[in-house]
Amino acid sequence: MSDRIRLFLVDDHDMVRAGLKTYFMVEPDVEIAGEASSGADAIQQLAALSDADFPDVILMDLMMKGMNGVEATQQVLRQHPKASIVILTSFLEDEKVVEAIEAGALTYVMKTVSSGELVEVVRRASRGEQMMGSEVSQALTRGIRHRLTHQEHEELTPREKEVLLLIAEGKTNKEISEELHISIKTVKTHVSNLLMKCQLEDRTQLAVFAHRKGWAGSS
Repeated sequence: MSDRIRLFLVDDHDMVRAGLKTYFMVEPDVEIAGEASSGADAIQQLAALSDADFPDVILMDLMMKGMNGVEATQQVLRQHPKASIVILTSFLEDEKVVEAIEAGALTYVMKTVSSGELVEVVRRASRGEQMMGSEVSQALTRGIRHRLTHQEHEELTPREKEVLLLIAEGKTNKEISEELHISIKTVKTHVSNLLMKCQLEDRTQLAVFAHRKGWAGSS
C-alpha cells in the first residue's frame, strides 16, 4: 500500500470533490489522502501533517471563494517547498496560467480533460514530472511573452526614453548626438537597445511605438 499515490483534493464545490473521488477510487495506485473545501482549509490541514503523512500530489482548484488556488499554492509551498501541486480549473486565461506556474504549481490542467488524462497527470506529478496539454502550453507561452514585452517596455532607462522621443520627432543619430551631448556611437547603442527591448525592427516602428504609448507629441 505504501506504493500508492497519496492524493489530496482541494475544491470549494462538494459535487466536484465527490466526482474527483469517484474518478480516482477505481485506480489501484491512487488513494485519497484528504480533501479540503477551501484554500485556507487546505493550508490548515496540510500544515498539521508530518512529512511521512504528507500527500504525494495536491489537486488544487484555481477559483475558490476567499483564497484562490494561486494564493493557496504559494502558502503551501512556503511550508512544504517540495510539494507537487496540480492546478485544476475551468479557466484558460494566459495570465492565470502564468500566475499558477510562477506560484510554484507543477502543472495546470483544464477540468475538460478526460478522467484517464487526469489520472495520468497525477501519476506524473507524483514523480515530479509535468504534463501539460497543448492549449495550456500555448496559453503559458503567450502569457510569458506578454509579461516579457510589458516588462521590457517598463524597463527603458531615462536616457533610452529621451532617445526614443527624439527618434519620434524624426531626428537623425547625428542630431540626437548633438542635442543630448553624447557620441554617435552611444546613440547607436541606445537605438539598438530600444529595438531589442521593444521587440521592433527599425526606427519607424520605434517612432510609431512612442506615439502609441502617448510618450511623443502629436506634431
